[in-house]
Amino acid sequence: MSIARSSLIMASGTIISRILGFVRAVVLAAAIGVTTDAADAFGVANQLPNNVYAIIVGGVLNAVLVPQIVKARQNDDDGKGYVDRLLTFIITVFFAVTVVTTISAPFLVSIYTSGWDNNQLALATAFAYWCLPQLFFYGLYSLLGEVLNARSAFGPFMWAPVLNNLVSLAGLVAFLVIFGADPTGNRTVEQWSGEQVALLAGSATAGVVSQALILFVFWKRVGLKLNLNFKWRGFGLRPALKAASWSLAMVLVTQIGGLVQTVVASGAVAARTEDVAVASVAAAAIAWLVFMLPHSVATVSIATAYFTKMASHAHENRLDLLKADLLAGLRSIMLISVFATAALIVLAYPVARVFVGEYGGLVALGNVIIALMVGLVPFSFVYMMQRAFYAIEDTRSPFWFTVVQISLHIIGSITMSFTLPGQWLVVGLAALTSFTILVQGLLAYAMLRRKIGSLEGRKNAAAGSSFIISGLLSGLFGFVTLQLLGGTKANSFAVDSIVTAILTSILVGSVMLGSYVIALRLLRVPEVVTLSSNLATRFRR
Repeated sequence: MSIARSSLIMASGTIISRILGFVRAVVLAAAIGVTTDAADAFGVANQLPNNVYAIIVGGVLNAVLVPQIVKARQNDDDGKGYVDRLLTFIITVFFAVTVVTTISAPFLVSIYTSGWDNNQLALATAFAYWCLPQLFFYGLYSLLGEVLNARSAFGPFMWAPVLNNLVSLAGLVAFLVIFGADPTGNRTVEQWSGEQVALLAGSATAGVVSQALILFVFWKRVGLKLNLNFKWRGFGLRPALKAASWSLAMVLVTQIGGLVQTVVASGAVAARTEDVAVASVAAAAIAWLVFMLPHSVATVSIATAYFTKMASHAHENRLDLLKADLLAGLRSIMLISVFATAALIVLAYPVARVFVGEYGGLVALGNVIIALMVGLVPFSFVYMMQRAFYAIEDTRSPFWFTVVQISLHIIGSITMSFTLPGQWLVVGLAALTSFTILVQGLLAYAMLRRKIGSLEGRKNAAAGSSFIISGLLSGLFGFVTLQLLGGTKANSFAVDSIVTAILTSILVGSVMLGSYVIALRLLRVPEVVTLSSNLATRFRR
């Protein structure tokens, strides 16, 4: 299967999943709000399993499984014995960690928050008891999906989250029907009942469970079957664990940075009043959802498809082919990420209006989105370059350039907690994230070039400048179009309602996309020239 076809299959699943994820986020905002105490309590609790998952082995799976499974397939049994033992070991670890972390819910909630009263902490803890079992099923989903990816069956891994969103969305709709909407936080944290907590958080967990279990169906379709095998000695686990150690350390460092950021962001609630909407944990999560849409659709799909090829080329010691794959992937990523950056900065307030009704709240959320989007291109580049390091089984280098990024982020976060007013705290954290990711990207590029040789820096810089110029022109056309519609003042068309915000986003986005493609065509960017020629040929036929 070609890279283009593999990326398209994954991207289509991701697009549908992200659309449903947006719908789910909108319904969740209608149910409990975005800048409310209940929203922040659920936001912390529902994020805990993701944080713990990442701390334990999240990064290890990406760094270890695909290269190790590609190697193991050369065995007489096509790698089945190795896969059974490795997966049994990791599943056992996940189960034990899930039990321990669920029991530790009160402690985990306390260390991820700052300045919350006992009632809000109690609500977050109640949510956490329902959400933390997600940890085991996130791990199972990643394990089963990475094995499929190693066999070039990319689609199921990207399509399974669609089922997750459908199940959790059904739970949210049931919550609205039974308990009603509360987007402004009229329902205080003390008024939440056990039934409300169970339905909201339980349906979120049910979605993750379904996302994991559905992959067994696709395993069966490609002829795979998991047989638990607890005979771990003598099957080559040590090389995998050695490679995993640096990746695990990297993820641990990342989560320490995330912990500091969450604690600082949760402290912003102290500045929240009836008249002042303040972005905190829930708003940061929504902004991250917006930020991750283009990254998930483009970067993850492209990088996942190239990763297996790069791992194979590295195993064959064909670094020339690995570098060709890496550079092709980076160019494809930049083509999409530059436009997404420009579009979401210009349309930050209309996009925020989809989630938040009151003007003050949408402004608070929109500012966070703008600050975060500045870092999209370097974030996507880092993701792709990490896969190149993993393909050559170098997990030490990603650890060190991540340590630099997280160290800068921790220092900046702590400084901002003392210097920025509450209503600007999360915006400052988002801007800090963008800056530190840029530093991380430059360092990663330098280390990768030293590791595998020249990456055609001047040639790629020239290509990158074409993307950036086109993106700036696209942003200018989009901004002018938005102003012609009345701008983003209170009660203007662009932010008057969800419907007008969506219409504005479609209209302005179309203008920006058209101008972006035309600018790329005039600058003779190869990818666009080739695509235009192919489309013209097909149209004539």
